[in-house]
Amino acid sequence: METSPDAPASPELRSSGGPASPKLRRSGGGFAWAGAALFAASLSYFLFTYVVTFGEITAGTITGRAIAVDIALFSVFALHHSVFARERVRGWIARAVSPRLERPMYVWAASLMLIAVCALWQPIPGAAWRIEGPAAWIFPIVQLAGVWLTLRSAAVIDIWDLAGVRQAVLTPNFQLPTPNAESRASNRSDSNWELGIGSWDFKTEGPYGWVRHPIYLGWLLLVFPVATMTNSRLLFAVVSSAYIVLAIPFEERSLRRASGGSYADYMRQVRWKLIPGLY
Repeated sequence: METSPDAPASPELRSSGGPASPKLRRSGGGFAWAGAALFAASLSYFLFTYVVTFGEITAGTITGRAIAVDIALFSVFALHHSVFARERVRGWIARAVSPRLERPMYVWAASLMLIAVCALWQPIPGAAWRIEGPAAWIFPIVQLAGVWLTLRSAAVIDIWDLAGVRQAVLTPNFQLPTPNAESRASNRSDSNWELGIGSWDFKTEGPYGWVRHPIYLGWLLLVFPVATMTNSRLLFAVVSSAYIVLAIPFEERSLRRASGGSYADYMRQVRWKLIPGLY
């Protein structure tokens, strides 16, 4: 959702040098735009895979090997997400290449790994449930609500930040925000620093006023409400959702530590992490 789990330019962001050279802007811009295209392609491929490929009920016997392979595949993807979210790792990447290219590199890696997870996912025979008739139409409506929630939440963050384009192309002097320092000059925000973008100014606009991780909620609304829940879909939904639930406390702990109290204030304003009235 996640995710995970996330920094616009600001006069108060740490700077380690002058403007990037035109050559670096051009090369970095091409890398970022290509990454954004790959990001969109990976999400499209995931949707196709989940709806079509994972939606096929296959015959056979459920094996522990197939389940173990699938869990390992998603665990590697999830581990990458968590490792890249760590401040130390992000700082190392920024020093090794450029702060402007830190987010695009994450986007490239995450997109390629999502494609790999979908392509290598082992089919699990059978289905957990299959609902037919008029009641089946409820499920795509709920899924569309999940898609809307995800897109609306991404719009609050700024989709170009999320895709790494703003950092590499639209903000030539972009630098990572300084930990434990609030960026008061920017009015953009992101309650999901684990995504690698956003300032330390957390807004309660739109879905971020309902729950603190609305993109993750949108994910849950996408993967679970299906009329035909094949076992392939069920395993993917359970494993990915389990990661979300387990990761949120660690991500929020990092946010509280790094934001100098801003995220703690946001937590007091928005009570629920993921599901309104429940969690």
